[in-house]
Amino acid sequence: QVQLHESGGGLVQAGGSLRLSCAAFRGTFSSYGMGWFRQAPGKEREFVAAIRWSGGSGTYADSVKGRFTISRGNAKNTVYLQMNSLKPEDTAVYYCAAIISSLHGVVTPSAYDYWGQGTQVTVSS
Repeated sequence: QVQLHESGGGLVQAGGSLRLSCAAFRGTFSSYGMGWFRQAPGKEREFVAAIRWSGGSGTYADSVKGRFTISRGNAKNTVYLQMNSLKPEDTAVYYCAAIISSLHGVVTPSAYDYWGQGTQVTVSS
């Protein structure tokens, strides 16, 4: 059973930065790529960014373009989310997820096959 584990969340002031990490443990799987989602209280889970293992600059939600950067580790089991110029509206639980096939796109939560437990990001004003 593949397990994804996020780390790096925390409390930061508006304008600050955080770097989230996601590592895959146990099991083996061949995935198309990884994605980051977030969910604020009372809101639906929303797409943040995604990246293919084969390369490319990544896909981003409009709300984070120019502020967040998704990247891959050298080993095919780690992905990062560098978050700069954070805003209070970025406050949410952030989840990483692995997608095996891009057949249904990369921005819909239901397209992903494995999920981490989430890490809280709180941005104070």
